[in-house]
Order: sequence, then C-alpha cells, then structure tokens
Amino acid sequence: MAKILDRKRLVPNLHLLEVHAPEVARKCRPGQFVIIMPDEHGERIPLSIADWDAERGSVTAVFLVVGTSTRKLAALKAGDEVPVFVGPLGRPSEIGSFGTVILAAGCFGIGALWPTARALKAAGNKVVALIDAKAEHLVYWKDRYLSVCDKVRFSSRDHALASKDFVPRPLEELLKAEAPVARVIAVGCTYLMYACAQATKPLGVRTIVSLNPIMVDGTGMCGACRCTAAGKTKFACVDGPDFDAHQLDWEELFTRRKSYFDDEIRSLCRWEETELP
Repeated sequence: MAKILDRKRLVPNLHLLEVHAPEVARKCRPGQFVIIMPDEHGERIPLSIADWDAERGSVTAVFLVVGTSTRKLAALKAGDEVPVFVGPLGRPSEIGSFGTVILAAGCFGIGALWPTARALKAAGNKVVALIDAKAEHLVYWKDRYLSVCDKVRFSSRDHALASKDFVPRPLEELLKAEAPVARVIAVGCTYLMYACAQATKPLGVRTIVSLNPIMVDGTGMCGACRCTAAGKTKFACVDGPDFDAHQLDWEELFTRRKSYFDDEIRSLCRWEETELP
C-alpha cells in the first residue's frame, strides 16, 4: 500500500496528488507515468508524473476529475493509502541540446510538462512555454515555468492573459518569432495536441505529443492503449507515451478515446448515488 502525502485542488477540477513511493521516485524521468488504483474496487488508471523528490521518496501527479476513478482520487486525503501505485512506466522523453524548444501545455498537461521544461533548460536549450487555459483562474504553476523558461506566454479565452485565442494561433506566432524552432512538445487533452500538430505540420517543425489513451496494465500486455503511428500499430504504454504528432492516426485516436464514454457516465452516476451522502 502506498501512502498519500498530499492531495489538494490546484484549480477547479484539477488536483495534485503526492504519494510516498521511494522506489518509484528514485527512477523517475521526464515524460513517464504511473498506474494507480484509488481503492481495491477501482480501476487501474495512468497518471503522468508531474514531479518527484528522491530524497523525500515522493511522486507527484496532476489529474483532471472526469470519471469515477478520478473522483475517488479527488476524495483522498493525506494519510490515506492506495492499493496500487506502479511505475515509472513508459519511455522517458528525449532530452538533449536541440536549440529552441516550444512547450505547449493545457489542463493536466501543465503539470505533466513541468519535468520536461526543467530538464530541457538544464540541457542548455532555449525553452519557450505556451500555457493554455479557458480562463485565468484555471492556470497553475506559473512561478515554476517562469523560473526555468526563457519566455512564457499565457493564453485564455477570457481576455485576461494577453491572448483570447486557442493554442494554434499563439503557437503559430511563436514559431515565427522564435524561428528556427527545433521542436514543439505538446501535452494536454487530445484536441489540444491535435491542434498543435496541425499548426506545425505545414512548417515541418518536429512535434512530439504525449498520448493518454485508455490503458489497463501499462506494460504492453492488454493492448488497450494501441494507436497507429506511421501506419504501424503501437502501444502507448511501452512504445510511448511520446510520439511524433505528424505520424499519428488522429481520427482513430479520437474514436478510441470515446469508446467507453457512456459506460463512464453510468459508472459515475451509480457511484454518486451509492457513495455520496
């Protein structure tokens, strides 16, 4: 059993979860994820690693509440335990001296991209971050990004963060202003990553995205997280989660992401009816 060190709401519907897992913390690398079960009757779900502290023995994730399992995670508190906390899983993100790198992050991706931002800056890159949210109050970890990035641009649809445009437009502006850009790394909801891929493809800028498909075991055994990249079947858990965005079959990915949508809604409704006061 892994003990919860902290669980708190960062912004509406987004939570931070810090778990005591020394063996996992010693091996974490940017871009990896963990598999967690909120309770003995829950499902195994993947969460991107947002931070870790090897000395403290802690691993941190930022997650969005979307269904029964994440709703259960959001109800945990310090001192509680979870039956399964496995990792780190997945291939680490490629870190090297590339030149200018633009990071595009939204929602839980703001947390997930933080280790990559830190590592890329330490490797000598010029790091430019584009942080997106629907409104200013949904942006978190501003200070973290400002502390390591050469430039940070915020965008929202409420006119409060210097841009009312969704990611593609400010990304296109940054690509021109910061040219030449060695690569773009995008993490967030599937549509945000797809939109970034569409914006960079005409310019031929290498673009990496971190996929978050439905996943069960996280070790390549179940095949639930399969996707198509460069015309070949891949498993996000062992071949990824990072993939070349311009090689992905996005239509297939969108379809598979919605496979259990109705079941997830029914599960959440049943849980709220039986478990909530």
